[in-house]
Amino acid sequence: MKRSQFVEHVAWTGAGIAYTLASAGSLVGCAVADAPGAVDFVQISDSHVGFHLPANPDVLGTLKQAVDAINALPQAPAFVVHTGDITHLSTPKQFADAKDVLSALKVPLIALPGEHDVIGNDFKPYLANFRIPQAEPGGWATWENGGIRFIALLNVFNFEKMGLLGSDQLTWLQGVVSGLKPSQPIVVLTHVPLYALFPTWGWTTEDGAKALAMFSRFDNVTLLNGHIHQIITHTEGNLHFASADATAYPQPKPGAADKPGPVTLPHDDLLRAIGYRTVSADGNGARFEDHPLG
Repeated sequence: MKRSQFVEHVAWTGAGIAYTLASAGSLVGCAVADAPGAVDFVQISDSHVGFHLPANPDVLGTLKQAVDAINALPQAPAFVVHTGDITHLSTPKQFADAKDVLSALKVPLIALPGEHDVIGNDFKPYLANFRIPQAEPGGWATWENGGIRFIALLNVFNFEKMGLLGSDQLTWLQGVVSGLKPSQPIVVLTHVPLYALFPTWGWTTEDGAKALAMFSRFDNVTLLNGHIHQIITHTEGNLHFASADATAYPQPKPGAADKPGPVTLPHDDLLRAIGYRTVSADGNGARFEDHPLG
């Protein structure tokens, strides 16, 4: 199965959903632009270290492939962000194995937790191995790089049916954005999508609309998430959403199965269905390109 065929297999269309297939075979967000002075970074997601089912019996190996490919990029990115589900069951060994592979990155790593990293709402194992630099006591964070305002939100609190930010984080977020001009370019990083991508499967954030309302006055906001294990882009006004491929395994397109879960493919097709994303953010937004591992 070719990359374009797989995208057709897992992609879905609905109001506001858009896909663009670049000539090189990678997906590119079409509503954003590149420019000199951009902040270049890489997004990886959903490594699920410790997963051993047939969909990918060597998730450490595919994570290492992604790390090696990132290290071999012709221009080193400013940082790599992992948008959650670093591990599969948040055990000490799984965190240690993940940390061992990710420590080979030649640039700084910013690793958000997914619900698989905080099973039972226990953040201690995650925090013992990964922390977002300059994070608030609750774990969320904001920083500026090259004129871009980055905001890392945690929406896996009490995860049962869908994501959740919580009132404390929303109050903090309001304080952050209230002091920013509408022209300020913003990149938001989360594990679960903030919008209602597919609520039936929990692919949304219960109080995400409250956060999105805070971003609506800005000229250009890019929101990158994991959790979905496939590339889905969506636009609402000046809000540009993009979920990312996993480095572990794909999931079915929304509604194509009884429930979400690993999709088993032949090995070569698996490598075409997982990968990493390069992003270039500037005053006009963020241009991104998705790179399969095979």
